[in-house]
Amino acid sequence: MKKIKVAVIGLGWMGKVHLRNYSQIAKAQVVGVMDVDRQTLDEVNAQYEAPVFDNIEELLDQKPEAVSVCVPTVRHFATAKAVIERGIPLLVEKPLAATAAEGRELVEMARNKGVPLMVGHIERFNPAVERISELLREENHVISMMFERVGPYPPRIQDVGVVRDLASHDIDLACFLTGSRYKSISAFTSCNLGKHEDTVTISGEMDSGVLVQMNCNWVTPYKSRQIRVATRTRYIEANLITQQVKEYSKFESYQSSYSVREWPVVFREPVREELTRFLAAVQDGAPVPITGEDGLYVIETIERLDAQQGK
Repeated sequence: MKKIKVAVIGLGWMGKVHLRNYSQIAKAQVVGVMDVDRQTLDEVNAQYEAPVFDNIEELLDQKPEAVSVCVPTVRHFATAKAVIERGIPLLVEKPLAATAAEGRELVEMARNKGVPLMVGHIERFNPAVERISELLREENHVISMMFERVGPYPPRIQDVGVVRDLASHDIDLACFLTGSRYKSISAFTSCNLGKHEDTVTISGEMDSGVLVQMNCNWVTPYKSRQIRVATRTRYIEANLITQQVKEYSKFESYQSSYSVREWPVVFREPVREELTRFLAAVQDGAPVPITGEDGLYVIETIERLDAQQGK
């Protein structure tokens, strides 16, 4: 089996997750990793015996055939641009860029050069989300979706607030699950623990008529990731952490009973699935599962919310 030469740029928490998974994927061969912190490079080299670099050009000189960009959001543009200029397929962790203008430039550059550009909206690969998507394909009328994504304040996130870090997942998932975009959307935020907002409530209506509501914060002492979907024929609850999905039959009356079906859990690490499908697309020349345009729309939607709040 011919292996695909891969590289990881940025070895923070997510970058190390990418590296661990690449090292366990049979078709991947790690030819280099890059970070600006020497101690991190030494630790990674000792654990994975991967070639380490503190210069992006030297890393790209190793001629990787696929690259994961896992640097802080404010560095996405410059890093991704350097990879695209070399003509190398890349997966950029979400959000695609710090601004929509930067995102548009990356998308246009990748398109003009014919470089596959994928954005790491990882929740699309969560088995619970995939199960919801399967169930909704059977539906003629979805009424509403509610998303909850809360937890304690993460010290590792310093460059963006809760909207770009957390809510961006659900802004994307609503589009993915409804196959639609936002007809209208609004948000209310508050800043309590740091220099960026740590609490947001988002409400919207999709072009398809589905109503959506999102509650995201960094002020909850426990981590919760939930999706609840109401349709005319059923009600669906999903826990994205345990990857459990429950399906409730239609409510008829207080005198009638309703059934509850709990779908079997086939636990899978979403990052592993994401990277496997990224490499498969690169190898086969197929479209990547989540395009640069998908990632750009999320940033454009966030900036739409920013404009409403005068940011």
